[in-house]
Amino acid sequence: MKRLFALFAAALLLVAMPSKSEAQTIRDKYGAAVGKIESNGVIRDKYNSQVGKIESNGVIRDKNNSQIGKIDSDGTIRDKYNSAVGKVCSDGTVRDKYNAQIGKIDNDGTVRDKYNASIGSARGIPKTWAGVYFFFNLK
Repeated sequence: MKRLFALFAAALLLVAMPSKSEAQTIRDKYGAAVGKIESNGVIRDKYNSQVGKIESNGVIRDKNNSQIGKIDSDGTIRDKYNSAVGKVCSDGTVRDKYNAQIGKIDNDGTVRDKYNASIGSARGIPKTWAGVYFFFNLK
């Protein structure tokens, strides 16, 4: 469930969905694709199975249509109980629920941990998606 929440939340745009019809790929630190998000909000795992969908209002649903979380317009990430679990700031800084910096997403899509080591890439994916995927409820 934690992995699914992270993948769903990673897909959420705080701005409009990409206009391209193709999916946007999320990669691990080795460059392997670990998931993708289609422009219609459908989320697929690395095996191309649909695992959820993002609604335009920020609600994140699993493949059974159950709400598992949401992202507020200010970048605050909430679980299904509406408890804040962290935030992705507009500058790419990723903070936990205690406001401690736990990572950063560079402008080129490189995702870095709190020690500035590269842990993946999300080129072409909004910073909010990348931050949620790599830092919240994934491990």
